[in-house]
Amino acid sequence: MTFGFVNGGFKKLRTVIHCNFDLCTGCAICQMACAQVKTGGTNPRSALLEIKKEGLIYRPEVCAQCQNAFCLQVCSFEAIYRNDENRLLIDAAKCTGCGLCVEACQINMVSLDQRYKKAIKCDLCGGNPACVEFCPTGALEKITLGGNAGA
Repeated sequence: MTFGFVNGGFKKLRTVIHCNFDLCTGCAICQMACAQVKTGGTNPRSALLEIKKEGLIYRPEVCAQCQNAFCLQVCSFEAIYRNDENRLLIDAAKCTGCGLCVEACQINMVSLDQRYKKAIKCDLCGGNPACVEFCPTGALEKITLGGNAGA
């Protein structure tokens, strides 16, 4: 586990992807980078993040690495777990494709891979997210949160 000194004590830290909405243009390069890493193609629809448009604002959405992750809680096969860096990951070998984690995710960021019938979600590209690396405007950044911040 990764720990840090937060508010006078040591707490578990977690890494998430943060978006500065003022900088996002909706160009979908983050989605293409994700798709390239995860599937070998560049079709934005195969990315593990979505870009939603609300009025004039583009809002990329990606797994929030929730502290109290419902997807983790409902998986009876222990396919979803936290690694040493406190990232939520899916062990495809243990996943049965039952879909409970998909239904449990409050932000709809867990899905079933249509080809392999296994749950998939953002895994932060092993700690170096391609979406962040290739975002041309710098709208996406990898940040570390302490304690129970967020979901």
